[in-house]
Amino acid sequence: MTPDTATSIAISDLQFIAGDEEQISRFISLTGISPDEMRRAAGSESFLIAVLEFFMGDEPTLLSFTASQNIDPGDIQKALHAFSPPERDSGGAGW
Repeated sequence: MTPDTATSIAISDLQFIAGDEEQISRFISLTGISPDEMRRAAGSESFLIAVLEFFMGDEPTLLSFTASQNIDPGDIQKALHAFSPPERDSGGAGW
């Protein structure tokens, strides 16, 4: 997967959770990011990685999103790897 495709998937992920009050509240709660910080960070690679990791950490959200986009759930993991060099520790967002 190319970085451009990964970016596109991550932005679609973000739009998906932004359109669901429960999901966006959960994302904000888990990350500690404010809505204003989210707007500023939305285009940064580290933030997009955090969005992808959010989906990887919740199977129902992952499956709901991938079904709505008609993509394979494994594409989220592939997108995450497209951003991440092989030696990257995926233990946290770090944005």
